[in-house]
Amino acid sequence: MKKVKILGSGCASCNQLVDAVKAVIAAEGINASVEKVEDIQQIMVYNVISTPALVVDEQVVCKGRVPSREEIKELLMAKPQGGCCGSHGSKTSGCCSNN
Repeated sequence: MKKVKILGSGCASCNQLVDAVKAVIAAEGINASVEKVEDIQQIMVYNVISTPALVVDEQVVCKGRVPSREEIKELLMAKPQGGCCGSHGSKTSGCCSNN
Protein backbone atom coordinates (compact mmCIF):
# COMPACT_ATOMS: atom_id res chain seq x y z
CA MET A 1 0.00 0.00 0.00
CA LYS A 2 1.28 3.44 -0.91
CA LYS A 3 1.39 6.06 1.81
CA VAL A 4 0.36 9.45 0.46
CA LYS A 5 0.59 12.70 2.42
CA ILE A 6 -0.63 16.14 1.43
CA LEU A 7 1.33 18.85 3.21
CA GLY A 8 -0.33 22.22 3.63
CA SER A 9 -1.97 24.69 5.93
CA GLY A 10 -5.52 23.91 4.88
CA CYS A 11 -5.75 26.58 2.17
CA ALA A 12 -7.92 26.18 -0.94
CA SER A 13 -5.02 24.77 -3.01
CA CYS A 14 -4.20 22.21 -0.33
CA ASN A 15 -7.81 21.06 -0.19
CA GLN A 16 -7.92 20.95 -4.00
CA LEU A 17 -4.87 18.66 -4.01
CA VAL A 18 -6.45 16.36 -1.40
CA ASP A 19 -9.60 16.06 -3.49
CA ALA A 20 -7.65 15.46 -6.73
CA VAL A 21 -5.43 12.78 -5.15
CA LYS A 22 -8.42 10.96 -3.66
CA ALA A 23 -10.22 11.11 -7.02
CA VAL A 24 -7.23 9.62 -8.88
CA ILE A 25 -6.81 6.88 -6.27
CA ALA A 26 -10.50 5.95 -6.57
CA ALA A 27 -10.58 6.13 -10.38
CA GLU A 28 -7.42 4.07 -10.85
CA GLY A 29 -8.04 1.60 -8.03
CA ILE A 30 -4.71 2.45 -6.41
CA ASN A 31 -4.13 0.84 -3.02
CA ALA A 32 -3.12 3.89 -0.98
CA SER A 33 -3.78 5.68 2.27
CA VAL A 34 -4.08 9.48 2.27
CA GLU A 35 -3.10 11.68 5.18
CA LYS A 36 -3.45 15.45 5.30
CA VAL A 37 -0.63 17.08 7.29
CA GLU A 38 -1.32 20.64 8.47
CA ASP A 39 1.11 20.92 11.38
CA ILE A 40 3.93 23.26 10.37
CA GLN A 41 6.52 21.35 12.42
CA GLN A 42 5.70 18.12 10.59
CA ILE A 43 5.78 19.92 7.22
CA MET A 44 9.22 21.35 8.00
CA VAL A 45 10.57 17.80 8.44
CA TYR A 46 10.10 17.37 4.67
CA ASN A 47 12.05 20.57 3.93
CA VAL A 48 9.02 22.05 2.17
CA ILE A 49 8.66 25.82 2.13
CA SER A 50 6.01 26.11 -0.57
CA THR A 51 2.71 24.27 -0.13
CA PRO A 52 0.75 22.32 -1.11
CA ALA A 53 3.15 19.43 -1.37
CA LEU A 54 2.57 15.81 -2.33
CA VAL A 55 4.54 13.09 -0.54
CA VAL A 56 4.44 9.49 -1.80
CA ASP A 57 6.06 6.82 0.36
CA GLU A 58 7.96 9.50 2.31
CA GLN A 59 9.35 11.18 -0.83
CA VAL A 60 8.31 14.71 -1.79
CA VAL A 61 7.26 14.38 -5.43
CA CYS A 62 5.63 17.77 -6.01
CA LYS A 63 5.54 21.05 -4.10
CA GLY A 64 4.22 24.56 -4.48
CA ARG A 65 1.42 23.74 -6.92
CA VAL A 66 -1.52 21.48 -7.66
CA PRO A 67 -0.49 19.05 -10.43
CA SER A 68 -2.95 17.87 -13.07
CA ARG A 69 -4.83 14.63 -12.47
CA GLU A 70 -2.73 12.94 -15.15
CA GLU A 71 0.47 14.02 -13.37
CA ILE A 72 -0.91 12.87 -10.02
CA LYS A 73 -1.64 9.48 -11.59
CA GLU A 74 1.94 9.24 -12.89
CA LEU A 75 3.38 10.26 -9.52
CA LEU A 76 1.28 7.72 -7.64
CA MET A 77 1.99 4.88 -10.05
CA ALA A 78 5.74 5.49 -10.34
CA LYS A 79 7.95 2.75 -8.99
CA PRO A 80 9.52 3.58 -5.61
CA GLN A 81 13.22 4.30 -5.39
CA GLY A 82 13.92 1.29 -3.22
CA GLY A 83 16.99 -0.90 -3.24
CA CYS A 84 20.30 0.41 -2.02
CA CYS A 85 19.22 4.04 -2.34
CA GLY A 86 16.54 3.81 0.31
CA SER A 87 13.64 6.25 0.47
CA HIS A 88 15.83 9.34 0.61
CA GLY A 89 17.75 8.74 -2.61
CA SER A 90 21.16 8.57 -0.96
CA LYS A 91 23.70 7.73 -3.63
CA THR A 92 26.30 6.04 -1.50
CA SER A 93 26.49 2.85 -3.50
CA GLY A 94 27.45 2.11 -7.09
CA CYS A 95 24.03 0.73 -7.99
CA CYS A 96 22.54 4.20 -7.66
CA SER A 97 24.91 5.88 -10.08
CA ASN A 98 22.40 5.62 -12.92
CA ASN A 99 19.78 7.71 -11.11
